[in-house]
Amino acid sequence: MKALQDLDIFVRTVDSGSLSATARALDLTPAATSAALKRLEAELGVALFVRSTRSLRLTQQGERFLEQCRPALQALQQAGQQIGDGEQALRGTLKLAAPSDLGRNVLLPWLHDFQEAHPQVDIRLQLSDSIANVYSSPVDAAFRYGKPRDSNLVALPLAASHRRVLCASPAYLARHGAPATPHELSGHDCLCFMLHDEVHDRWRFSLGEAAPVTVRVKSVNVSNDGDAVRRWALLGKGIAYKSFFDIASDLADGRLLPLCTDWTTEATPLYLVVPDRRQLTPLLRALRGFVGERLAALQAQASAWGRATRPRATNTRARRTGRTPASS
Repeated sequence: MKALQDLDIFVRTVDSGSLSATARALDLTPAATSAALKRLEAELGVALFVRSTRSLRLTQQGERFLEQCRPALQALQQAGQQIGDGEQALRGTLKLAAPSDLGRNVLLPWLHDFQEAHPQVDIRLQLSDSIANVYSSPVDAAFRYGKPRDSNLVALPLAASHRRVLCASPAYLARHGAPATPHELSGHDCLCFMLHDEVHDRWRFSLGEAAPVTVRVKSVNVSNDGDAVRRWALLGKGIAYKSFFDIASDLADGRLLPLCTDWTTEATPLYLVVPDRRQLTPLLRALRGFVGERLAALQAQASAWGRATRPRATNTRARRTGRTPASS
C-alpha cells in the first residue's frame, strides 16, 4: 500500500520537521523519503512543503491537506491493523486535551482503566484550563465545558445536564456558617476561577419560576487553574462554585459540602469536541462511549448522597457577632 505509506511519511515529516528524522524512524533512506513526498505532491498537483537547505515548512495547501490527512490516515491504519489481526482490537494513539481539574481528578484514572481494557492504546494528554484550539493543536479531541461558539466544530455531548455546585469545606462552614440563599454570598469569602485575565466572580442561580439571580461575590483567592480553586476550598479558604464532576469525589467523601441546594445552579454541559466528524475513528468513538457511561454513573449517584451531606443554613451575622437571632 504505497499510497498509505506516502501519507504516513508526509504526516511524520510534518511532526518531526525533518526528512532525515522520518527516514530514520521508518528505516528508509533520505532519498526514498523525499521521493515519497514528491510522489504525493505530483498526485495532488500542489506543493506541500517549502524546502530550503536548513528548513522545511508546510505551504498553505499543505496545512489544509494535513487537517484532512491526519484523521483519515489514522482511521486507515486502524482498519488495516484490525483486518490483519482478524479481530476488532483497539490500538493506536489518542491525543487529548482536557481542563486541568477534570483531567487530574476524573479522567486520569478512567484513562488508566481504558488502557487496561485496550493495552495497545497510547495516550497523549494535554491538561490546561486555556481552551485548546483543536484546529492547530496536535490533538484528536478536546474535553470542554460549555458548547463551543465556533459552529464549525463538532461538539459531541457527554453530559448535557451537568451543572455547577456551590460548595465549601466543613472547616469553613464551622467558622462562618452556611449561606441560606445565594444573596448571602456577599458576606462570605469566595474562591474564583480566572481565564484570560477575566475573573469569574458573577455566579448565577435560579429558584422555581422566578427570574435568575446573578450574585457578584467577593473573591479572596483567584487562580487560572481550576484545581487550585478546588484545593483552596478543601483547605477551608472559602466557598467555591465548581463543576460537579471536578469535585464529585470530595462531595461523596464529605470533604466538601453542597450549599443552597434548593436553588438551581449554572449549567456546564460537557462535550467532546473534534474539528471534523471524519476524525471520529473507532478508537475515539470507543473512548467517548466509555467516558460517557462513567459520567452517567457519577451523576446518578449524586442525588442520593447530595441530600445526605446537605448542611443546615446558618445565620451568618449571628455566627460572626455571637448574637442569637430573634425567634419568629
